[in-house]
Amino acid sequence: MEEITQIFTNLYFYRSIIIESIAVLFSILYVILAVKESIWCWGAALISVSLYIYICFSAQLYPETGLQVFYFIMAIIGYYMWNKDNKEEIKEWSEIKHLLIILFGAILSFFMGFYFSTYTNSQMPIIDSFTTVFSIIATYMVIKKVLGNWLYWIVIDAVSVYLYFNRDLHLTSLLFIAYTIIAIFGYFSWMKKMKTND
Repeated sequence: MEEITQIFTNLYFYRSIIIESIAVLFSILYVILAVKESIWCWGAALISVSLYIYICFSAQLYPETGLQVFYFIMAIIGYYMWNKDNKEEIKEWSEIKHLLIILFGAILSFFMGFYFSTYTNSQMPIIDSFTTVFSIIATYMVIKKVLGNWLYWIVIDAVSVYLYFNRDLHLTSLLFIAYTIIAIFGYFSWMKKMKTND
C-alpha cells in the first residue's frame, strides 16, 4: 500500500513539474513577444495563464489565482487592442498620474491583504495582494502601450521571485527572475521605439 501511495505521489509531482514547465515556457514567450510588440504575445498569454490558474489555486495563492483569470480576460482584450486596425503607439503618462496610481495600488493592496489574511487560509496575503493589484494595473498599461509599464513589472517581478520561491514553485520563481531581466530590456526597447515615433 505504501508503494502505491509513493507511486501516486511521484506521478503528481512529475505532472506538476510538467504543467509548471509548460506555463513557464509560454510565459517567457509572451513577454518576449510583448517586448517586440507582436500581437501573438496574447496567444501565448492565454496558454500560460490557463495553466497558472490551476497552479496558483493549488498553491493556495488565491489573489494570484484571481489575477490569472484577469490575465485571461486581458489577453483577449489585448489581442483586440493590438490588432492592426486598432494599433496604438507607445506613450508615457505623467509623474502625477503614476504617483496617484501607486497610492491607490498601495491602499488597495493593504485592504485586500488584510481581507485574505483574516478570512482565508491564503499564504503570504500582503505580498500576494501587492503583486496582484499592481499586476492588474501594469497589464492595463501594457494593453494601452504605456512605457512605464515595464518599470512596474521590474518591481512586481522581483517581489514575485520571493513569493513563488516561498511556495516551493521554483521554476516559476526562476521565470520571474527572467521576467525582471526582460522587463529591463523591454523598458529600453519601448523607450527607443517611442523616441523613433516622435
